[in-house]
Amino acid sequence: MPKSDKQTDIEQALELNTPVKNSYRKWMIVALVLIVLSAVAIKMLFFSNSEETTAKFETVPIKQGDLTIIVTATGKLEPVTQVDIGIEVSGTAAEINADFNDHVQAGQVLAKLDPRLFDARVKQSQGALDQAKAKLIDAEATIAEKKQVLDFLQQARQMSGGKLPAKQELVTAEANLKRAIAQAGMINGMIKQAEGQLKLDETNLIKSSIKTPITGIVLDRQIEKGQTVAASLQTPIMFTVAENLTEMELHVDVDEADVGKIKLEQSASFSVDAYADKTFPAKISQIRYAPQTVGGVVTYETVLLVNNADSLLRPGMTATADMTVSEAKNVLLVPNTALRFNPTQDGDAAKKELSFVEKLIPGPPRANKPKKVRENKSLQKPAPQIWVLENNQPKAVVVQVGLTDGEVSEVSAPQLSVDMPVIVDTLGAVK
Repeated sequence: MPKSDKQTDIEQALELNTPVKNSYRKWMIVALVLIVLSAVAIKMLFFSNSEETTAKFETVPIKQGDLTIIVTATGKLEPVTQVDIGIEVSGTAAEINADFNDHVQAGQVLAKLDPRLFDARVKQSQGALDQAKAKLIDAEATIAEKKQVLDFLQQARQMSGGKLPAKQELVTAEANLKRAIAQAGMINGMIKQAEGQLKLDETNLIKSSIKTPITGIVLDRQIEKGQTVAASLQTPIMFTVAENLTEMELHVDVDEADVGKIKLEQSASFSVDAYADKTFPAKISQIRYAPQTVGGVVTYETVLLVNNADSLLRPGMTATADMTVSEAKNVLLVPNTALRFNPTQDGDAAKKELSFVEKLIPGPPRANKPKKVRENKSLQKPAPQIWVLENNQPKAVVVQVGLTDGEVSEVSAPQLSVDMPVIVDTLGAVK
């Protein structure tokens, strides 16, 4: 396309079409390229060789030992059999025959209420029963009399051919006999009622004496001589007796996250504040299904059987129990931080430092993988591994993880050995 006069005038004014100007511009471009290439070469030679950095790692040796997994819970000691002895009648305490820590036998009288009121009620009921029985005898005699009169009238009427006595007399005699029989039946009912009242009063007299149903030791006494006992609304507790303190139970609350780990007959141990330097053996005897929710935390009551032959333990003591879930003997152990360590994801120090050339020249574009492929890759759980130092360089070792107590874990792999250094952290970089 031919240039306009205006464009030609501009080029002539700027001297852009002169041969000297074009030659000078080419030499400037060549010089600039040489300077850039020289800077790149110096950077690669000087910084790559003279200031090459290496990472510094914190390591711990692999240990060999035993690993025990435990579940910890707290609770209180209780007797295997404990009876709260109350009273069902009201009265005034007249005798107290047992005190704290007394050893008692089954059937022994622990206390008595004033018996005079109960004796009087028994005598009153006995008198009412005697009266009812006497009335029954009178009613039976009346029945016999009325029956004899009716039989006489019926015989006379038969002998007179139905003329004597009058029919009305026979009807009256029959009615009198029925009334006598009904009176006897009512008196029989009165007798049964009097017998029941007498039995009730005799039972109350017996219950006025508080007896222990089991042989054991008195743990608690809540009655004093002269105290008035009122049993109208509920049964007041007078004594608490434990059958046998040589065997006790430890009731602990196990968290819902741990209840699936414990089993019946598993061994356990516990300690109490009274003997801080001593541990006591126990065994799981019961895991109850009923949940208990306190403060939003769900727990399940678990019962541990305890041998208390030396009588050191007492009911109500607070204990902390360690229930052994599983054990591993002579296994390789590493800290859990070693299983979480990954030098390619360990903060800024683990990020790859780009060279000067890489900063100038962009890398190839990332391929856009299908979304489904990326999702499937994210769902794949990587195999557990630890990192060891080999020629001062981290090397990944795939391991099989066994038991763990939250701090250390059991690991196994053919290339692992005792005291082999395992990387747990990155300390930084050194030149």
